[in-house]
Parts: sequence; C-alpha cells; structure tokens
Amino acid sequence: MMNLLTEPVGISHYMVVSAVLFVCGVLCMTTKRNAIGVLMGIELVLNGANLNFIAFGSPVLGGGRSALGFDGQWIAMFVIVLAAAEAAVALAIALNFYHTHASIDVDRGEELKG
Repeated sequence: MMNLLTEPVGISHYMVVSAVLFVCGVLCMTTKRNAIGVLMGIELVLNGANLNFIAFGSPVLGGGRSALGFDGQWIAMFVIVLAAAEAAVALAIALNFYHTHASIDVDRGEELKG
C-alpha cells in the first residue's frame, strides 16, 4: 500500500494539494456572503487548477517527458492573466455596487435584475 507521506514527491502529492485548494475555494465561494470572499474563493479554485496544469506539464514529474504532451506552465500563465483581468473587473463592479448600496452583500444584488 502506498503512503503519500513516505514516498518521494510526485504527481500524486500535487494532486492532493490541488484538490485541497479546489475544495477550499468551492467552500469559500458557497459560504461567503461578501463579494470579496467569493472572489477569493474563485482565485483558490483557479490556483488549484493551475497546480494541476503545472504538475501534469512538468517533465520532471512525468519521468523525463510531459505527462500530457503540452506545456502546463504556459496554460497556467494564461489562466493567471485571465484571473487578473477577472479580478480587476469584479473589483470595479464591487466598488460601484458599494458606492450605490453601501454594502457588498451578494444577496442585495437581486435588485440589479432587469
């Protein structure tokens, strides 16, 4: 039986850390009432996915060649750029919402429906 604590660091270790990040992000997105907390959860989910891309794209972890045949680092960089753009737009929306309603509670956003 394999034990993750005694074997050398491999893809399975990265998968465990990535899963923990992903689950923490999903829990943060579902439990927070504050828009900033929801944005932090989204960032955790994206970082968990990035860790998977980097682990599967690493030639060191894949035994001398990339496990999926593409550069996971480039895909992760693209996701980071998209996350930065998403965070900038979402924070601008949150600031505008706070200016209008004096709160950034996500439940008060129902009146924005057209």
